[in-house]
Amino acid sequence: MFFLLLGSALGLAVISSFAQSAEGFTLEPVHAGAEIAPDYLGLSFEMQRLLAGTNGNHFFSPANKRLVATFKTLGVKSLRVGGNTADRPTLPTPTKADVDSLFGFAKAAGVKVIYTLRLNHGSPDDATKMVDYISRHYKRQLTCFAIGNEPNVFSTNYEVYLTEWKRYAAQITAPTNSPGAKFCGPGVSPGHESWSRNFANEFGTNGALSFVSQHDYPGGDARKVKDPAAARDKILSPAMEDHYLKFANVFVPTIVSNGLPYRLEEANSFYDGGAKDVSDTFASALWALDYLWWWAAHDASGINFHTGDTVAARDENAPCRYSTFWTSPKGYNIHPIGYAEKMFALGAQGRLVPTAITNADNLNLSIYAVSSGKKTLSVTLINREHDPGARNANVILAPGFEKARAEVIFLTAPDGDVSSKTGVTLGGVEIRDNAVWNGKWTALPKPSRNGQFSLNLPAASAALVKFTAR
Repeated sequence: MFFLLLGSALGLAVISSFAQSAEGFTLEPVHAGAEIAPDYLGLSFEMQRLLAGTNGNHFFSPANKRLVATFKTLGVKSLRVGGNTADRPTLPTPTKADVDSLFGFAKAAGVKVIYTLRLNHGSPDDATKMVDYISRHYKRQLTCFAIGNEPNVFSTNYEVYLTEWKRYAAQITAPTNSPGAKFCGPGVSPGHESWSRNFANEFGTNGALSFVSQHDYPGGDARKVKDPAAARDKILSPAMEDHYLKFANVFVPTIVSNGLPYRLEEANSFYDGGAKDVSDTFASALWALDYLWWWAAHDASGINFHTGDTVAARDENAPCRYSTFWTSPKGYNIHPIGYAEKMFALGAQGRLVPTAITNADNLNLSIYAVSSGKKTLSVTLINREHDPGARNANVILAPGFEKARAEVIFLTAPDGDVSSKTGVTLGGVEIRDNAVWNGKWTALPKPSRNGQFSLNLPAASAALVKFTAR
């Protein structure tokens, strides 16, 4: 049990588990929440990235030690390969050599793979052979197989798609092939959540699915973004949570009622490669950190942020504005969203402490808490106030331990500017291109006699506070 007292420029207010405050904020931890899945944090890449380059080398290879180090530094535990290029008939499907390199990388990086099989102009025979090969050689590094990527794009009728999916799955899982193969699906684009709902009803009881997959780009079409400042305001607005809830309500209750997990196996801020001066800024970091936590608090089993130097935007490849990192001469240059992923990984070990927040002062703040045992509590605070008039949050935190020590790490941008693309720091330092990060935790001042710790959370920043009972 813990409680927080928060104040803003408008005056002190109380956040407590006892709901004692009549003004400001109230935060009420309720029943113990779910454990955050070890592979919750993931990345998603285009299937084309599995193919060998013109020099014969593979991007995903255990020999690519800088990429292995980058995954480990960020805390990424799930690697999904798919995207539009998985179903692009003008591209070859990966060979066994490509797959060997992929799973060699997965083992070195400590990740599990979600592997997409070609459905559009694909072959059940080819898919069956690939599933058999992967299942025999790389079962320990495999999460599941997806049959097709965003099938609503090339198969506008759900029943037609379902029939074809079943045909593939039946051949793949035949007794003489790979009867133990596990799948996920349908992996549809936003606006087709009813397919995910129907999919859960279809397969919820037969054990074929590891999870139901859904794609999400809550910002919408990047090509329609004409005013980057307005788009940054949009993704940092509290109204985004209403959007998430409306989106989730279409499919999540049905999935949960069928006893299935669900995962956003491809997601990011804006589709078609992301919005310039939005998806590549610090605004995307604050958005992504809140997005990761919001879905964790609503029973998602994980999120794979789509990324790459380039990504498929419809039938073309485009520069990836929402990328976690780009290739650089010294390794991989971490973009703002990558810092959010790292911060989430630092604070997401354990069981969620669900919270309900009432904010009478309308401070644009999110709070999430995780307990990793009786002696450790982590609290993530995200202050999305930004631009002129943005307010700091003066926070008093009481973890409920008789004696405790507390340390904090901050996620910041230069001058609190959410349009910043560089100079982002976590723990006061950048993540270097060679994947070295030496961020510093800072001890909070000793608590008051009643066990309360004080924290000032600047506008347009986030903090992770870890409490440890003495």
